[in-house]
Amino acid sequence: MRKLSVWDQASTLETQQDTCLHLPQFQEFLRQLYEALKEMDSNAIIERFPTIGQLLAKTCWNPFILAYDESQKILIWCLCCLIKKDPQNSGESKINSWTQGLLSHILSTFRSDIKEVDLFTQVLGYAPTDYYPGLLKNMVLSLVSELRENHLNGFNTQRRMAPERVRSLSRVCVPLVTLPDFEPLVEALLTYHGHEPQEVLWPEFCDAVNEAFLLKKISLPTSAILCLWLRHLPSLENTMLRLFEKLMSSERNFLKRIECFMKDSLLPAAACHPAIFRVVDEMFRYALLETDGALEVLATLQVFTRCFVEALEKENKQRCQENQWRKESFQQTALKQVDIQLKFAFKTYFPYASPSLVMVLLQHPKDIPQGLWHQALKHISEMLKEVVEDQTHGSCGGPFESWFLFVHFGGWADMAAEQLLTSEAEAEAPEALLWLLAFSCGPGAGRQRRAQTMVEVKAVLSGLMKLLRSPTLSARDLQAAAGEGGEGAPRPPACQQLIRRLLLNFLLWAPGGHAIAREVITLMAQTDAIMHEIIGFLDQTLYRWDHLCVEAPRSRKLAQELLAELRGQA
Repeated sequence: MRKLSVWDQASTLETQQDTCLHLPQFQEFLRQLYEALKEMDSNAIIERFPTIGQLLAKTCWNPFILAYDESQKILIWCLCCLIKKDPQNSGESKINSWTQGLLSHILSTFRSDIKEVDLFTQVLGYAPTDYYPGLLKNMVLSLVSELRENHLNGFNTQRRMAPERVRSLSRVCVPLVTLPDFEPLVEALLTYHGHEPQEVLWPEFCDAVNEAFLLKKISLPTSAILCLWLRHLPSLENTMLRLFEKLMSSERNFLKRIECFMKDSLLPAAACHPAIFRVVDEMFRYALLETDGALEVLATLQVFTRCFVEALEKENKQRCQENQWRKESFQQTALKQVDIQLKFAFKTYFPYASPSLVMVLLQHPKDIPQGLWHQALKHISEMLKEVVEDQTHGSCGGPFESWFLFVHFGGWADMAAEQLLTSEAEAEAPEALLWLLAFSCGPGAGRQRRAQTMVEVKAVLSGLMKLLRSPTLSARDLQAAAGEGGEGAPRPPACQQLIRRLLLNFLLWAPGGHAIAREVITLMAQTDAIMHEIIGFLDQTLYRWDHLCVEAPRSRKLAQELLAELRGQA
């Protein structure tokens, strides 16, 4: 203590020389001190070493001691020993605040505007720009190595770092997560795996990392983000809430932007882990229930599913390549039998669904010849109908679970609507497609309501097919074919919505529909809600066509023009 008092802040040449002369002995003293402190709780430390605070404080303010990354590391560990995990009174809280202040001071000396450290670098003849990066890099690498149980700087860390030290370190790093030089340490903390029954990372650290990642202030690999979400559920929930906020505000009806946000957030890639997928899927389920099946939420669920399937295919392709390499390596060593699991079973992701139905829905329409789309849709409809109305194929959970599974792959319903308007089919085929459309309206409709919806839609389709053969078209003709303004009981909202989508498809595909499209849409869009519904339909259609590589220049051009005009009016 007397020597530290003499050294003070090493402001004279004499004290600087004396500090450098005795520094190896002092570092050894700090090592021994830490070995004693780490076995004790903070109260016992204060009782046994009443002057410990003064000693550490004087050490922290000596720039010639802090100049060595080894000294910094041991000082941080010693200070972390003083932090009380759950302070019980104001005295313990005060000690925590004082200790955190010293920790902040140690870390702040990495900035080049600290006078004391400038003094040291000047004496050595180094410019701050040369000295600080190396110092910071060494300290971060030292901490990362210790977290990963490596041999570092003369310390043989055969025992795993104490959970309390990991927790304290994560707490210290909260204000530092956005600094690029600390990214390796942040990653090492996130991927740290101990054997503790409870989470060791400070919750505020996880929150800070997640927020920084979403704001693109920090770059982390998928593995680190996956660890973050697996060990801290609120971070994953906040990421999903951020997605829903974008969906309901600035990114509403901009599916390409939603897709970019999803991929940047690593949600689809992380969802390859079933635990992450199930949480994300449950949040979509609750969002659909709370919004009564809002079209924006449905569209976003479909974008997520598309991105998730792409990520899963990419991951499985990489695994196959790795497994092939391993198999060849094993064969070279005469180990012929290799049993490697390529992926999680789809039952893990969709536990309530029929496995055979999942596999059918997972087919990418682009991989099916366009002439066979009708047959694929018919097969999907028949399988769903058996599951929903006959309870076969091993499904459980009732109609809602089947509907929820189907809307993940809602592009099939949109394709069914297009097929009914653009292709001639066998007599019985339209019934299957009509059932598929009626079922897509929502899980609440029972068999009787679905049958009534099918009758309504079939009548509208009959009128539209007649108009296809008509030499001239008018908005009134289309309105009459849709049965609008007629007498009789009003259609349920879901049925009205389905018929509007059929009319919009007709306008895009019928040769005479282009001339009257704007007039028809003006008649349709009687409310802001319907206007947004039409914008959403056009955005989803163009998004789906892009992914299916649909070649329809006239229809695509009309959809793009209408979408731009309506967005300008909304």
